[in-house]
Amino acid sequence: MISVEQALTELFALVAPLGVEKVQLKDAAGRVLAQPVSATRDQPAFAASAMDGYAICASDYVAGKRLKMIGESAAGARFHGAIAAGQTVRIFTGAPVPTGADWIVIQEDVDVISNEVTIRETSETQAYIRPAGADFKAGQTLESPQLLTPQLIALLASMNINEVPVTRCPDIALISTGTELVMPGETPGPDQIIASNTFGLKAMLEQMGANVRLLPIAHDTLPALHTAFGLARGADLIITIGGASVGDHDLVGGVTANLGMERAFYKVAMRPGKPLMAGKLENSVMIGLPGNPVSAMVCGVVFVQPIVRAMLGLGQTAAPHLNATLSEDLPQNGPRAHYMRAQVANGKITAVERQDSALLSVLAQANALLLRPPHDPARAVGEQVPYIAL
Repeated sequence: MISVEQALTELFALVAPLGVEKVQLKDAAGRVLAQPVSATRDQPAFAASAMDGYAICASDYVAGKRLKMIGESAAGARFHGAIAAGQTVRIFTGAPVPTGADWIVIQEDVDVISNEVTIRETSETQAYIRPAGADFKAGQTLESPQLLTPQLIALLASMNINEVPVTRCPDIALISTGTELVMPGETPGPDQIIASNTFGLKAMLEQMGANVRLLPIAHDTLPALHTAFGLARGADLIITIGGASVGDHDLVGGVTANLGMERAFYKVAMRPGKPLMAGKLENSVMIGLPGNPVSAMVCGVVFVQPIVRAMLGLGQTAAPHLNATLSEDLPQNGPRAHYMRAQVANGKITAVERQDSALLSVLAQANALLLRPPHDPARAVGEQVPYIAL
């Protein structure tokens, strides 16, 4: 067995960022910016009013001052003349500031009779003018790689970027193995169970932006497994669930070896999730996950998600570790890293009582994996312990 850290290192060595493609900005949300992009214009492109009011010369900002209104400047319809001392232009938020104006007096602070504007209040200390380029200037760059959030999509739009270079979405093939499995909605036989792992993993990976193919269940026979791997051919990442152990019905290791897989490792010193396998099969990375539902999902968090992030060009980093205060004593840990289902609330973390790797109901209630390193000593209430957020 190898450590979790060694396993991640081996997995990262198998992958590289995928290629770049261009997509329309309207389709870029949730994608990863693959190359830097630069603004094509200043924002704002002109000095603009930050308030509804009246554009004036700053020297006219005097209580009781009477000004002649000579026009109007609205968003999308600027005033084309210039103003001089003693003059003003009605102006609205976002409208271009007329030539000669360097102050906006807000509409609440004036009295207006016909075309005469009288400044009544002069308590404001800011001009309410947004300078040209105050947000960003032409040529300013949005660096890559980074996940394109709604905020960044809005920024790209204002930079006048319509096509965005993004990392290609990983193509991932999921294969559930086991004669005992049936699909949700089917009627299981007396000795059968419902396939759940692939659905949880599919949801997990699609949230990351991957294209996930859910292949038919592969029964525990050589022909079924060969058919499944044939359907998965060409995927960037092939993930099998179950069948990677050493029992008489665990055939994945032998089949992948016959297909020419270059194995990177088998078995990791962790629980749940020890029977983990990985390697390279033709041009695909292959990861064999354990069949126990919680084991598969935990390995998805600890191993698969970091690998997908690496494929997307987001770097080779493990799942982020946070810290919380332990709310109950924990006994000494054994020789394998233990990822305990836990609940975090108000900065405190509590390991759930039942840690059986078959209990999806417990995993569904957890919002964290409390990390116990190998041979971690007993921990007392109040100590800080690391965890991975779910």
